[in-house]
Amino acid sequence: MRKTAIVTGASRGIGREIAMRLAADGFAVAVNYSGNAAKAEEVVKEIKAAGGDSIAAKANVDDEQEVARLFEHTETSLGSIDVVVHNAGIMLLSPIIQNDAEQFDRVISTNLRGTFLVFARAAKHVVDGGRIIALSSSVLAKSFPGYGAYIASKAGVEGLARVLANELRGRNITVNAIAPGPVATELFLQDKSPEQIAQLSKVAPLERLGEPIDIARVVSFLAGPDGGWVNGQVLRANGGFA
Repeated sequence: MRKTAIVTGASRGIGREIAMRLAADGFAVAVNYSGNAAKAEEVVKEIKAAGGDSIAAKANVDDEQEVARLFEHTETSLGSIDVVVHNAGIMLLSPIIQNDAEQFDRVISTNLRGTFLVFARAAKHVVDGGRIIALSSSVLAKSFPGYGAYIASKAGVEGLARVLANELRGRNITVNAIAPGPVATELFLQDKSPEQIAQLSKVAPLERLGEPIDIARVVSFLAGPDGGWVNGQVLRANGGFA
């Protein structure tokens, strides 16, 4: 029987690769996006061209009503929801001393409030035996200057994942987080010099940046039958970065 997955922030980068991998694994995939409809439709077309089923679904994850519509639209179009992968997020950097409260609020709203809202809906809609997966970050272990808001938001994501795993006791639903290290995506590479990128690529013992497919493979494991005994955990998929 075909299963259905929602992937938030799936129009590009890691989210896109996750959507493609889950489609290859046999899932019908709702490709969520917030602004770039054209990119989301490209993902949908690619999935369908490979024989899969997919829809594009617009929603800002920090808007409660839009998140509700995302889940309802997915159920109406693709059927009951088995897997939710919450990947959508933003990375805005500034030192704490700059007191940029507006930027802090934006990061917390998207990354942490968004996770809370998606988790709340996933808890209601994901079928018993399903999977809920959120993206955190291995930068938590490094505490780099300028990453205060981002690290605060992702620490909250990990906390919410552990709590929800306990709250869903008795339904055989696993809730986990994946914490990538540096991954060569548009989001990560923006505003970084070639020297910075080269330096970061050497931090992990494997001496390279991650690729989106590296993270998609971990999602595939957690979403599949072999990941059924992993619950309430944070998997640090980072090549040894931290």
